Amino acid sequence: MNWRRLSPLMRVVARSGIFAALLFSAPISRAQTTPVERTFQAPKGAVEKALKQLQASLSGHLPTLEGFAEAGERPLNRYQRAFYQCTVQVSAAPAGGSVVRVNAKVTAWYADANASRSGYQLVTSNGRIENDVLDQLSEKLASNSAGMDERPRPATSAPLPKSNTSDEPAISAPVPGSGTAGAFSQSLNQGLANKGLAASIPPPRDQPGDTKSPQKGATNLQSEIASLEDVLKNQAHPRNLVAVKKSGTPVVGSPSLNGKTLFLASAQDEFEMLDYSVDWVHVRISGPSRAWIWRTSLEMPEGIPDVPRNGDAAAPTVADLFRVSREETGQFPGDWEPLRGRNVKIISVQKVRENEQGGGASAKLAFAKSLLDQTYEELTKSPDLSGLVLIFDSADGGMIAATLPTIQRWRAGTLNDAAMWHQCYFDPPETFTITSAAGAR
Repeated sequence: MNWRRLSPLMRVVARSGIFAALLFSAPISRAQTTPVERTFQAPKGAVEKALKQLQASLSGHLPTLEGFAEAGERPLNRYQRAFYQCTVQVSAAPAGGSVVRVNAKVTAWYADANASRSGYQLVTSNGRIENDVLDQLSEKLASNSAGMDERPRPATSAPLPKSNTSDEPAISAPVPGSGTAGAFSQSLNQGLANKGLAASIPPPRDQPGDTKSPQKGATNLQSEIASLEDVLKNQAHPRNLVAVKKSGTPVVGSPSLNGKTLFLASAQDEFEMLDYSVDWVHVRISGPSRAWIWRTSLEMPEGIPDVPRNGDAAAPTVADLFRVSREETGQFPGDWEPLRGRNVKIISVQKVRENEQGGGASAKLAFAKSLLDQTYEELTKSPDLSGLVLIFDSADGGMIAATLPTIQRWRAGTLNDAAMWHQCYFDPPETFTITSAAGAR
């Protein structure tokens, strides 16, 4: 199975093969789902062939039910270990082509407060899984069709019949030593290169009357193979993919540090980039599903820097935009559960000039990050302190709070900036929301 041809979410889904065993291990409640159908121009046989190639994507594990199932009487966040299994029906369309109907059965373990009521239950799919399967089927049909169109026509010594609309010359089989031998060798080498056997091709033997040396012929052949491998490499790696730098990177539903985390991506997970801004990258997860990832958490495509080019120039200026006005130790001034009732270090921050341009959310976060770094040693040496609170005293101010364990993991490198911010507390959240317009290219 070619994992890179699957979307990142479907790669996660396809790894699980234990759906059937768990589905019948506990009593399951009934849930009705509505099939999703779509008409394709391809004949029924071609559709069934493409579905066999997508067999691994028709069942597997879901990272969460939210976004995949409809909310019912019970909250979706009480479900665990979600799985899905798709049944597909293919029928010939009256007007030609095929009608494909997909029905996804989703099951998950419901953790009830009363343990006797817990168990696997069927939940209603919201159609996202079905549409994703149909989207993949559409892509596979297009890929298969393109492969058939590009398949070279076999050579034959007999003339081909002429069509009614054009006069096509007869095609003869290549003869060794003739001008077509080079094209035949190139086609053979390309097929071997696709199978990774290019390096083992021996240099060609001299043909009668060939005045070229074997060494020169071998050099030319290896040069052709290297060129073909470069072409294959470029075809296998689209230029609009972004890769996650570190495992645990949040993939969120909106371009905000307070956006809901959909799931945590693993290192080297790849996503299709739809758009990007100074701080965020808009990506395609699977089918119609979209999400956002912090730009500094990604390896951007060639020609686009991971960090905006003006980032280095902006970093020194934040020290000129803000200043620390007061430091004290006290009880956490809020109701956030991780620090509720605990002693924290409180740092008050003021703008140097109230009307200074550039003191928005990005600048606040940059200055806050520098204070987290500077005060880390002091926090670790004070056993009574559980975290750090930064209060921005201005008309557009706000509060940021971080626990000591979060700061420790960030300093150790196990959390990147985006993951660290998503474990912090912001009040009010909109004060620290970065709303850079997408497409800032």
